[in-house]
Amino acid sequence: MTLIKSISGMRGTIGGIPGDNLTPIDIVEMTAAYGELIKRINSKPSIVIGRDGRMSGSMVLQLCANTLVAQGFTVYNADLSTTPTIEMAVKKLAADGGIIITASHNPAQWNALKLLNKDGEFINASLGEELIQIASEKRFSFNDVYQLGSIIDVDDLVQHHIEEIFKLNLVDIELIRKTKYKVIVDCINSTGTISVAPLLKALGCEVILLNEEMNGDFAHNPEPLAQHLVELCEKVKSEKADLGIAIDPDVDRLSFICEDGSLLGEENTLVAIAKYVLSQTPGTTVSNLSSTRGLRDVTEAFGEKYYAAAVGEVNVVEKMKSVGAIIGGEGNGGIIYPELHYGRDALVGIALMLTYMAKENLSLLQIKSNLPIYYISKNKIDLQPHWNVNKAIEKLINHYSNEEVNTEDGLKIDFEHGWVQLRKSNTEPIIRVYSEARDESESIALANKIIDQFIQLVSI
Repeated sequence: MTLIKSISGMRGTIGGIPGDNLTPIDIVEMTAAYGELIKRINSKPSIVIGRDGRMSGSMVLQLCANTLVAQGFTVYNADLSTTPTIEMAVKKLAADGGIIITASHNPAQWNALKLLNKDGEFINASLGEELIQIASEKRFSFNDVYQLGSIIDVDDLVQHHIEEIFKLNLVDIELIRKTKYKVIVDCINSTGTISVAPLLKALGCEVILLNEEMNGDFAHNPEPLAQHLVELCEKVKSEKADLGIAIDPDVDRLSFICEDGSLLGEENTLVAIAKYVLSQTPGTTVSNLSSTRGLRDVTEAFGEKYYAAAVGEVNVVEKMKSVGAIIGGEGNGGIIYPELHYGRDALVGIALMLTYMAKENLSLLQIKSNLPIYYISKNKIDLQPHWNVNKAIEKLINHYSNEEVNTEDGLKIDFEHGWVQLRKSNTEPIIRVYSEARDESESIALANKIIDQFIQLVSI
């Protein structure tokens, strides 16, 4: 059982002991601390709240909403929604912030609070650190009975999100409708059912849904990786569909399945969509240090500049703003398209990809064949309490001092024909180990080599 408080918010497993797990007490304390930060902005504050389809979602939402009511907030309750929808709703409703109740790709027993600022973007590191301090010291207060806030239910936010996507210059609604794509969608028993499905139907697609009941009892591990998408891949082939779509429970990550049942690869989601955007609009691009070199290669092929940022949406967004990027995101299938909003958004990614396919008359398999060929291996190391991680990392840095070493976000070692990165997760008690090379076996071998070295060093 786990509770993790970080600048990204709070994430943990439901039930158990306060301080060790995500309990009602922890939820109320974190929400109240967040409320204290927001009240500095506006004496009559408002917050948008939404949740994914998790079994614990309704309970957590009610705790958050009523804590804020006790602090005098107007709470806009979107209930079942998506992360990008709530991000956009903050600005639509001119709210002072937002809370998204989702543990993203984590299993069903997990939940979390993702916290937004008045721009509908994740709060920055300094505010996150202050939030944790306020919560730990319980430096928050509640209003008397005559100054309580209120809850207003809102139910049109997903439709607003879709309508804003349809206004984008690089989304050709009529062309997609003429093409009449057949699409299989794995909704992972969450809010893809009320977001991806209506988007595709509005685009004239024939839609077949898998795992569409929003009960939060996920049909498989909710992270949209190859080993979890066997059913979807088989369905795409058996139905002779044009493509398959997998999202995570809060619909900010996106992975495509080609017409032959193979994966485009979540790393290639951003690369392919960026290639389309760059073909129509010149400009710079950004991804994080854990993402494929493919985006750099595609960007430079158009004569444009690529930049890398530390892992985390807030870091990518900060870098995108500083360099004026036209598109960016993360290698986990997260698309950030600033013309719509600064947040990872599977819905806009779908609309852009379908336009790309229709405009160029290309299948997903054809698009895949024209992308830079890289193989990325994603592994993890479970942290042990007695390990001196920092000491082991220092030894690795010294060992590979002749290579290109980057310590901006964990440890990334760039070799001539590939790279490997080790970084502590902000959401789980693990170290993520990513590696990439031109050959799959080389990528796996590189990861295994570094993992073995790390475990040997950390155990000394």
